[in-house]
Amino acid sequence: MSDVPFGFGPSDRDPDRDRKRDEGDDKGPQDGPQDPFGFGNLPGGGQFPGIPGMPGMPGMGGGPGGFDMGQLGQMLSQLGQMLSSAQQAGPSDGPVNYDLAAQLATQQLAQTTSSLTNAQRTAVADALKLAELWLDPATEFPAGATETVAWTPSDWVKASMPTWKRLCDPVARRVSGAWVEGLPEEIRSAAGPMLAMIGQMGGMAFGSQLGNGLGQLAAEVLTGTEVGFPVGPDRTAALLPEAIEKFTEGLDRPASEVMIYLAAREAAHHRLFAHVPWLRERLMGAVEDYARGITVDTSRIEDMARQIDPSNPASIQEAMQSGMFEPQTTPEQKAALARLETLLALIEGWVDAVVAEAVGERLPGAEALRETLRRRRASGGSAEQAFAAIVGLEMRPRKLRAASELWKLLESERGIEGRDALWAHPDLLPVSEDLDDPAGFVNRRDLDDPIAELEKQFAAEAEAAQSAESTDDAPEDDSDKPDEGESK
Repeated sequence: MSDVPFGFGPSDRDPDRDRKRDEGDDKGPQDGPQDPFGFGNLPGGGQFPGIPGMPGMPGMGGGPGGFDMGQLGQMLSQLGQMLSSAQQAGPSDGPVNYDLAAQLATQQLAQTTSSLTNAQRTAVADALKLAELWLDPATEFPAGATETVAWTPSDWVKASMPTWKRLCDPVARRVSGAWVEGLPEEIRSAAGPMLAMIGQMGGMAFGSQLGNGLGQLAAEVLTGTEVGFPVGPDRTAALLPEAIEKFTEGLDRPASEVMIYLAAREAAHHRLFAHVPWLRERLMGAVEDYARGITVDTSRIEDMARQIDPSNPASIQEAMQSGMFEPQTTPEQKAALARLETLLALIEGWVDAVVAEAVGERLPGAEALRETLRRRRASGGSAEQAFAAIVGLEMRPRKLRAASELWKLLESERGIEGRDALWAHPDLLPVSEDLDDPAGFVNRRDLDDPIAELEKQFAAEAEAAQSAESTDDAPEDDSDKPDEGESK
């Protein structure tokens, strides 16, 4: 199972080791920032997992059964910093204090980023312009971006905050509400004012957690769509030159080549989202479907609470790390996550296939860059971190490669027009099982003309509905009923 949203679950859990074990390769932690929204494993016993007001703070046990005053001081210092930042940001009227999140992320980035130069902005504009020209013959979708910009990491945080708000709100609201719903009515009545205060502390806690996560994420994202969909303003293509320069340092390719390849991926994402109007809502709907099913097993919390010795900090810490606050995953949630995973894989696979077609013969290092980005994604890149932290979803590399293969096969069999025609309606897209057998999906006879097949399906449904309505409205026909003589 992937990371649980907003720091729930055991604090000593290592999602990268879990992922490597699932792939048969448990050789230690992977490269790149880990667990950006959950603060990861901290000294002295980990973190308080997702408790409102105590986000990701160090545990108080300096050793088995011990009590480290230094760690306590560090925890109180962090809490003080969070309270100070929250006071400056102001109160929150929702489940997450987004002003606090933006402020913490910006502060975290202030010491590591600088202003962009005119040369960097010009390079971004030129790369995106060239990428659009190369993409024209590779897809039926025309250019989707109407504005091209260069962002600093802080610009990315500011521009993406409305999107994160929509993604985080449903999950955070359900996590917060699950606590109150699980309390007996008499306790809720007696603790009315306190519950409101806990709600404010929860918003501050989630805001602090999100802010620190976005600060780490912003420092490494390369484009405005790297998380799998546009996070900034509509139809605005964006590249982050500082991050791209750092990314290029570890590659044996010219900086201009890397910039153009990433620009092609950014532009391809915008073409898809601009001309498939239902796509963004479908993604957000899957997150909201997941959030609606979040519940917390309060009976388990009560059982664990009886076993805690208030005079023994070690017993409190042990309870915190036991996963007692982890939300229960329902079958409906698993289905929502599966839909989201499949849709993200199809988006990423389409972009991968289209960009490979567009730049493959023009950039000598295109295939090497393609594989580098695949490995970056598979080892815990921006998109995987973001969704693992927010909705508990880990993108599986196998699905991404399978989706790319499926789109390539479709292009070979039905051409670019036939390939892109599948985006006309969500019912035409492959499902998870199809990604396990791309060739089987491509060879299905009902895909010879996907639009005609969809129109045929709609016509049959409309005819059935009309027939049922006519039957309901028609007067009763007694001609087939036996007369009294026959009935005797």
